[in-house]
Amino acid sequence: MFDIGFSELLVIALVTLIVVGPERLPKVARTLGHLFGRLQRYVNDVKADISREMELEELRKMQASVQETAREIERSIQEEVSRAEREVQSVADSVEKSATEGLAGAGASRPASLEPEAPGQGAAADQAKR
Repeated sequence: MFDIGFSELLVIALVTLIVVGPERLPKVARTLGHLFGRLQRYVNDVKADISREMELEELRKMQASVQETAREIERSIQEEVSRAEREVQSVADSVEKSATEGLAGAGASRPASLEPEAPGQGAAADQAKR
C-alpha cells in the first residue's frame, strides 16, 4: 500500500525512539495502535456503507425494471381483453341482428304465436284439417 521496506521502517523506528524517548515510546506505540485500529474500523465501515448503497441501488434498478415489465404485461393483457370484448360484442350484435331479421322475415310470412299451445289443442287442430 505505502511501499515501505524493512530498512525504511527501521529508520522510522530509530527516529521515533530518539524523538519520543525510551520512557514514553510504549505509551505512544499503544496510542498509535489504538488510533490505527480505529482508522481501520472506520475504513471498513465506510466500505460496508458504500457496498450496501451499491447493492441498494442495484435492487432499486431491478425493482424499477420489474415494475416496468409488469406494467407492460398489464397493458398487453388489457389490450387483449378489450380486443376480445369487442369481438364478442361484434358477434353478439351480428347474432342479434340476424335473429331480429329472421324473426321479422318469419313474421311477415306467417304470424307467430308467442303463447305456447295447450297440450292436445295442436293435435285437435291437425285432425280437423284432415
